[in-house]
Amino acid sequence: MGPHPAVAAIRLAVRRVLHDLLNEHQTSAEHSAQPPHQRPPSPLVLVACSGGADSMALASALAFEAPRLGIRAGGVTVDHGLQPGSDLRAEEVVLRLRELGLAPVESTAVSVGREGGPEAAARDARYAALDAAAERHGAAAVLLGHTRDDQAETVLLGLARGSGIRSLSGMAAVSGADGRYRRPFLQLDRQTARKACMVQSLPVWDDPHNADPAYTRSRLRHEGLPALEKALGKGVVEALARTAQLSRDDADALDTWARQAEASVRDAAGLLECAKLYALPPAVRRRILRQAAIEAGAPAGSLFARHIEEIDRLITGWRGQGAINLPGKVVAQRQGGRLVIRQG
Repeated sequence: MGPHPAVAAIRLAVRRVLHDLLNEHQTSAEHSAQPPHQRPPSPLVLVACSGGADSMALASALAFEAPRLGIRAGGVTVDHGLQPGSDLRAEEVVLRLRELGLAPVESTAVSVGREGGPEAAARDARYAALDAAAERHGAAAVLLGHTRDDQAETVLLGLARGSGIRSLSGMAAVSGADGRYRRPFLQLDRQTARKACMVQSLPVWDDPHNADPAYTRSRLRHEGLPALEKALGKGVVEALARTAQLSRDDADALDTWARQAEASVRDAAGLLECAKLYALPPAVRRRILRQAAIEAGAPAGSLFARHIEEIDRLITGWRGQGAINLPGKVVAQRQGGRLVIRQG
């Protein structure tokens, strides 16, 4: 008799990602100028594990599948230091990962700042720690346990911010530098991961922050989504996840269009020409403006839709208005039919 359906589902999701990584590794080795005996060993894949059901299910599936494909598998847990005893809990997670047969395994402590709010600050600190761990161990990828439910929440948060189609596209299955981060569970619901842990007798930790109404995502999870399902019926999570994928496809296409169009709207000196920008579709034009602001020094995380709309009005609603101040001490202004975006 085969494994429980929930266990089979998580293993299949991880197996697909590992196959992709193995193919990428083999392709890279084939194009390498190094002789075969000097080429790097089989790739190392790390799982980011908090000890919760999603990441423990992911760790168990990685531990099962990786040896069968000749892939090395390890784990890392991040201690955010936000709760009493978090260091002891991190040590417990390390022990559980080692019991699964993962190696190397480590715990890394971070200091969480305040910029952008507690959730954003914790996320930034966590990804910085995961990046450092991947670099330190030479890992080809880090697996993250985000589920379809997490994707639905991310789409709704993006919708609430009104940040455009890119924020509605949610989390990518592959992201980060050189595709470092992989999310195998984006097509699986949270209950499948929890069921897989239960039938495998894997102990899990439920983060009290996930039920704390002080956090926006927690309120959305326990109040917002249930209210939507009550009003609209079951299937809201699946529909939001589909919206994320469709939005991502559209956003990727528009980003490509904007990159290709950018050169055509610059003059010989490299300045943006307002008349040529005006002729572009708004979605393409605003992407070019956003990228120009980022290249001038505006932090991407602080550059909101309202900033881009203000710059856009220098193109579409020119009435002789003055310069626009942007985050990062960047200034945008119209001069002689050209749009100049630079450090103020």
